Amino acid sequence: MAIKRFFADSDSTITNAMKEGLSATVRGDEANMGKSDIIEVFSIFGQITGSINQPDESQELSRILIQFPVSSISAARTKDEIPGSGSVNFFLKLYNAEHSQNVPENFTLAVLPVAQEWQEGVGLDMDNYSDKGAVSWINRKDDTAWTTVGGHYHSEPIYSASFDTGLEDLCVDISTLVEEWIAGTKTNY
Repeated sequence: MAIKRFFADSDSTITNAMKEGLSATVRGDEANMGKSDIIEVFSIFGQITGSINQPDESQELSRILIQFPVSSISAARTKDEIPGSGSVNFFLKLYNAEHSQNVPENFTLAVLPVAQEWQEGVGLDMDNYSDKGAVSWINRKDDTAWTTVGGHYHSEPIYSASFDTGLEDLCVDISTLVEEWIAGTKTNY
């Protein structure tokens, strides 16, 4: 069995995290992290106190966006470097980056295809969320909002990965989705 690797064309983290000082009114939701050397997924609850009427205002989320090189995958298939549909599997593999912060345990991560075009951008700041422009929690491109704040996603196919310790790498078989991209029945965003 041969393995051929394809690497993402673009990636970014988008977030609605609170800025330094944990003010419930100041979020990093316009921040761009397109050129950061890592991508982060997190869900934080309860760092600030939400009101009784809006208990979710203390929820801080991030999402990872990845765009794949579908034209390179199609070209490899045309050159017979990879087998035809139904005779090959495509896996999304992401690796845990060691760090000193606490990690959650016993959670499931959902993997869904992005449903709108987005622009990676050149932001780097994942601490103060000061870099703006391009993709963010609010916008998918410069001054162009997502249909749904936090990114717009297809409801299917949906994949999931379970994490017992929170330190595992992610490995998900996304063959169905990649074949849809190659066939042109779903656009690769």
